Amino acid sequence: MSGESPARSEAEAMIAEAKKALWVMVGLLAVLWVVQIFNSLDGYDLGREFGIEARDPASLPEIFSAPFIHSSWGHIEGNSGPLFVFGFLAAYRGVKKWLGVSVLIIVASGLGVWFTSPSNSVTVGASGLVFGYFGYIIVRGLFDRHPIDIVIGVVMALCFAYQFTSLLPTDERVSWQGHLFGFAGGIIGGWLFRDRKPKAAAAPDAATTLLPKDLS
Repeated sequence: MSGESPARSEAEAMIAEAKKALWVMVGLLAVLWVVQIFNSLDGYDLGREFGIEARDPASLPEIFSAPFIHSSWGHIEGNSGPLFVFGFLAAYRGVKKWLGVSVLIIVASGLGVWFTSPSNSVTVGASGLVFGYFGYIIVRGLFDRHPIDIVIGVVMALCFAYQFTSLLPTDERVSWQGHLFGFAGGIIGGWLFRDRKPKAAAAPDAATTLLPKDLS
């Protein structure tokens, strides 16, 4: 019985990984919305307690909690759609790699906010992740040399070109710092987590090939 073709096997593995990515993103959005419900019922105290306060050493751990908290219903609604789309596209080739990329983006975005935001400001929201995934999917195809990912990156860059304006200080109510450093983290993640093809084994050197001993 003939074995399964490598192309079909790879396609099935990618589909299975895409299904996992879909459910991971559904779960992440569910967590964000549950946190938002409790936050709204609590008068949005979670944002003040677990948001990133610029240059406050005690606020450094909040780098990891701030992306899961939003300041209003409009805030979470605006982030949910792009987060789902970009997050799924970032994860569909491998959820484990996506986790590493996500941590890198959260740290890059959070530290950028912590160092460069106005004094006494408190920043929350998943937009740093959104822009990080955006940057990641734009460059991933170039680093991995997967034609389909190159196409996805070009299409996303063209369709969401207006998002690039959010990387600049155009609105004092919007944390452009989180967007910019998250985007940079996604690009760095594309390089650090790129597919590394195994090097082909070198052919034996004809000059040093050992010949059987003459038994005559």
